[in-house]
Amino acid sequence: MNETTEGAESGRGRMSKQLGRASQSRAGMWFWEVDRVLMVLAFLLITIGLVAVAAASPATARRYSDATHIMPPMYYFWRQLVWVCVSVPVLIAVSMLPVTLARRLSLIGAGICILMLMLVPFIGAEVNGARRWINLGVSDLQPSEFLKPLFIVSTAWILSFRAKDPQLPVMVITGGLVALIAVLLMLQPDFGQTIVFGVVWLILLTIAGISPMAIGVLGGTAIGGVVAAYLFYGTARTRIDHFLFPTKEAALAERYQVEMAHNTLTAGGLTGTGPGSGTVKFRLPEAHTDYIFSVIGEEFGLIACAVIAILYLAIVIRVFMKLLDEEDAFRLLAAAGLAAQFGVQALINMAVNTGIAPSKGMTLPFISYGGSSMVALSIGFGLLLAFTRRNPYLKRSPYTGRWSTP
Repeated sequence: MNETTEGAESGRGRMSKQLGRASQSRAGMWFWEVDRVLMVLAFLLITIGLVAVAAASPATARRYSDATHIMPPMYYFWRQLVWVCVSVPVLIAVSMLPVTLARRLSLIGAGICILMLMLVPFIGAEVNGARRWINLGVSDLQPSEFLKPLFIVSTAWILSFRAKDPQLPVMVITGGLVALIAVLLMLQPDFGQTIVFGVVWLILLTIAGISPMAIGVLGGTAIGGVVAAYLFYGTARTRIDHFLFPTKEAALAERYQVEMAHNTLTAGGLTGTGPGSGTVKFRLPEAHTDYIFSVIGEEFGLIACAVIAILYLAIVIRVFMKLLDEEDAFRLLAAAGLAAQFGVQALINMAVNTGIAPSKGMTLPFISYGGSSMVALSIGFGLLLAFTRRNPYLKRSPYTGRWSTP
C-alpha cells in the first residue's frame, strides 16, 4: 500500500470518526441530529433558484440597461451566485446553534430589526415608489426580511409561557408587537409583508391553543383591517380596485405586471420553451424577483412549476410531521411558525404569478434574486433546522418525556 492510499484511508477514517454515531464533536452531533431531508430540499430550491435567475437575468439586464450603462446578460446570475455562497454557510452555522442560544440571538435580532424599521422612513432608499431598504453601500438591506424569522421565534417564546400559566396575557402582548410592526410596514408601504406577519401570528395563536372564539374575533378584526386599509390606505385601495375592478386604463398600467406574469407563465405550455429560449419574459417587469415563477413557467414549463410547488409543500408537511410528538412548547411553536412563514410566502408569490392575487412585491423563497431575501431566508431556515434537530438514535421516554438510549 503506497503513502497516497494510506493518507486517503487515514483521511476517511478521521472523517468517519468526526461524523460517526459516537462522535461528541459539534460537527458530528449536528450531522446526526439535523434533518437532512429538509436540508436537501432547501439546497434543491437554492439550486433551482440559480437556474431560474440565470434564465431571468438577460431580460432584467436588458430592461435596466441604458445608453450609458449596458449590463452584461448574466449580471444578476453572478451576483446571486455570490449571495448563495454567503448564505449557505450562514444557513449551516445557524442550524448548529443550541436552542437556547438561537432563541436569545433571535430576541436581540428582533429588537434591532424593529429599530431599523423605525429608521427606514427617514434614511431608507426609495425604489419603485416604496421606501423599504437601507443602503449599506455594498448592497441594500431590507429589515423586514430579517425581522420575519426573528419575530416568529420571539413570538413563539412569548406564547410558550402560556403552557406554564394560561392566565398570562400573551395574546395581548404579541398582538401589540404585530400591530407595531404592521404600522411600520404600512408606512413604507409594504402591504404584502404586513399580511405575512398577520397570518403567521394567527397560525401561532392557533397552535398555542388560544380559544376558537378569540381566533374568530381576531379573524373578524383582520377582515375589518383590510376594509379599513381599503378605505384609508391609498396603496391597498389602488391595488384592490385594479385587481377586482379592472378598467382599460388600469389594465394598461397597474394590471400590466399581473397580466404579463400570467402570459409569461403560460407561454411555455407544459414542458416549456427550453433554457434561454423564452421571449415573453423580456416584457415582464421584475422578472428576476417577484415574477421569477413565471419565467420558470415559460422556459421549463408548468410541470416544473408544479414540482416547485410540491417541494414547498413537502417542506411544510415534513416539519409538521416531525412536530407531532414534540412536547417542548417553544420548539413546537418556533418550528411550526418558521415553516408556516416559508409556505405562506411561497403561496403568495405563486398566487400573484398565476393572477389569483394582486401584486404584492413578495419574493419566492430561495428562488428569487435578492441579497437580503437570500440571507434572511437562510437564517430562518437555519433556525428551523436548529429547532427540529433530534438524535435519531435516542428514544423518548413516555413517562418523563426525556430522550435516552433505548
